[in-house]
Amino acid sequence: MKRLFSSLAPIALSLALVFPAIADSGATKDDAIVMVKKGIAFIKANGVDKGYAEISNKGGQFIDRDLYLVVYGLDGKCLAHGANAKQIGRDLIDLTDVDGKYFVKERVSMAKTKPAGFWQDYKFTNPVSKKVEPKVMYCEKLGETAVCGGVYP
Repeated sequence: MKRLFSSLAPIALSLALVFPAIADSGATKDDAIVMVKKGIAFIKANGVDKGYAEISNKGGQFIDRDLYLVVYGLDGKCLAHGANAKQIGRDLIDLTDVDGKYFVKERVSMAKTKPAGFWQDYKFTNPVSKKVEPKVMYCEKLGETAVCGGVYP
């Protein structure tokens, strides 16, 4: 019996080290798609006031690790933001990332031409690591808005 435990110890140790790393990993692209679709369904079912409030609620259902939702009007105005409530109501059309990319301008332009959904690449501060990292944002058009959720691959 002692021999059995000693042979299983390295396996148990490996699993103990691997599973926390998996649990702490960021959200996936599939998670982003699911979250955006869930957010759109919530807005449709509950209206924009309740929908935007829930999306902007830091303790709400639209926050998952480093994944949160944002909603932009097609004019670049931020209507809901799951990570930074200070952005709500602001015109962010001229916002750039660290490389000078006008990512909000690009996002609303893409929403106008690709209403079924699209991915966008840019760099942004990861809310978990607090570091500027490459980010991919999935968006779908809803009326005159873009509902988006991004991950850090």
